Amino acid sequence: MAFNGTWKVDRNDNYEKFMEQMDINLVKRKLAAHDNLKVTITQNGDKFTVNESSAFRTIEIIFTLGVHFEYSLADGTEIGGTWTVEGDKLVGKFNRKDNGKELLTVREIIANELVQSYHYEGVDAKRVFKRA
Repeated sequence: MAFNGTWKVDRNDNYEKFMEQMDINLVKRKLAAHDNLKVTITQNGDKFTVNESSAFRTIEIIFTLGVHFEYSLADGTEIGGTWTVEGDKLVGKFNRKDNGKELLTVREIIANELVQSYHYEGVDAKRVFKRA
């Protein structure tokens, strides 16, 4: 799949507003907007390994398509849900453990960039990554 490889964040669109809607405090929002996130994605059949490395943390996330798993976001928010494939997109549907609200995430390749879109409580945002 085209997602395989290492990607470095290039730009954000409405990301701070999204984090505000997620109830992430101001200091963490400011830091996250400049986190220099690098993501390495490896797919082996239905199993994905995602290594995230930023100025604040390094974490390995392993998941299988369609299988529920739990994960903590960089700010400590705990979520649970699944990733699936819809056409050429990876679609993540998660629920926050603290309030049960849904967080939708979509990863897709557009013009040789990895575009990660977010939707939470009426706010949409994007992070765009270039191959590292």
